[in-house]
Amino acid sequence: MMRVLLLTQFYSPIIGGEENHVRTLALTLAARGYRVSVATQWVPDSEPFELDGDVRVHRIRGTLQRLDRLFIENERRHAPPFPDPELMTGLRRVIVQEAPDIVHAHNWMYMSFLPLKKWSGARLVVTLHDYSLICAKKNYMRNGSACDGPRLSQCLPCAQQHFGFFKGPVTPAMLLPFSKVARQVVDRFIVVSRAVARYNRLAELGLRYDVIPNFVPDDIACPPVNDRDKALLQQLPAIEFILFVGDLIRLKGIEVLLDAYTRLPPAAPPLVLIGRRFPETPALPPKVHYLGAWPHAAVMHAWRRSLFGVLPSVGLETFGIVVIEAMACGKPFIASDIGGMPDLLDHDETGLIVPPGDVPALAAAMRSLLEDRKRTAEMSAAAVQRVGSMRAIPIVARIEKIYREVTELSH
Repeated sequence: MMRVLLLTQFYSPIIGGEENHVRTLALTLAARGYRVSVATQWVPDSEPFELDGDVRVHRIRGTLQRLDRLFIENERRHAPPFPDPELMTGLRRVIVQEAPDIVHAHNWMYMSFLPLKKWSGARLVVTLHDYSLICAKKNYMRNGSACDGPRLSQCLPCAQQHFGFFKGPVTPAMLLPFSKVARQVVDRFIVVSRAVARYNRLAELGLRYDVIPNFVPDDIACPPVNDRDKALLQQLPAIEFILFVGDLIRLKGIEVLLDAYTRLPPAAPPLVLIGRRFPETPALPPKVHYLGAWPHAAVMHAWRRSLFGVLPSVGLETFGIVVIEAMACGKPFIASDIGGMPDLLDHDETGLIVPPGDVPALAAAMRSLLEDRKRTAEMSAAAVQRVGSMRAIPIVARIEKIYREVTELSH
């Protein structure tokens, strides 16, 4: 029985695209006969160890977690881009207990494993969900546009503007040397889209990688709901609506979306926003319903009730898990022609792709789906068919193949 240890800075009940991906991977691997454990950061009111089905979940404390002033969100205290002393100690304990053959990491948690790799004897696979191998902000954006490459002279002020006076300079200053170590130590990289490979410069650096998209569980479209979910779903409009799911920030195109929505005819369906609100979130025009951040099951049922989804990002989206979640529910999607989005959508078949930041183009795309319901229905059917190749079993089989390949390297 192969033993797999997944490293992730956050795990259920913290929700998000990456968190849902890791949990689905863990449960699917366990169901396929692997001994699966997860090492993740401790969060308040959580147990140091628990079982998630057959998955063994270890929650370990980090040194930087104790520094309250470094973090805006209490439950999302991100792992640093360098070895954290307490995370290293906690990982060592977990490795002694679990004796993994494969360590599969999903964010900067792997930095705290790098010094332990040789000692552990495990092979290291890292999935890059973002541009964090070379970008301290992880989004590869500078002054609102795609960055032209990492240089300490411009990374330092860019990160300082983003993170603040203390955390800003330290993050890129530590990332650049430790990412160089990672490039030498990681046995295989997995990237969730071609854009992630391109902007992390994996081919340019001569690193071996595989493009394997994120995936959704086979039963994604019909998850069970509890009483809290049912109460949330009652907040949805009784009539059909357009749905946006994600952080209400500029990089997700929230300003573009609101501007485009105001250009629709007065009889247009309401726009529903589900996600986290931030200080930069603009004021909402009439007929826009903000419902807050919802549990994943409730979000999936909201997709089922919606007319279509929209994510007009202006930042370099790496993948966009909400796109395939909407498609799994039979909903066409409108997204920007940026980052990994073109990997997901077939323009004019499963949805529409528009230039990023183009308000008139986005308004025209939404209007076209509202006015041509036959076309929208055809896209809905095509979306369900397209997402079949992005379900857990076929994608996890590709990850298993990588596990076999990297373990053979040690024999």
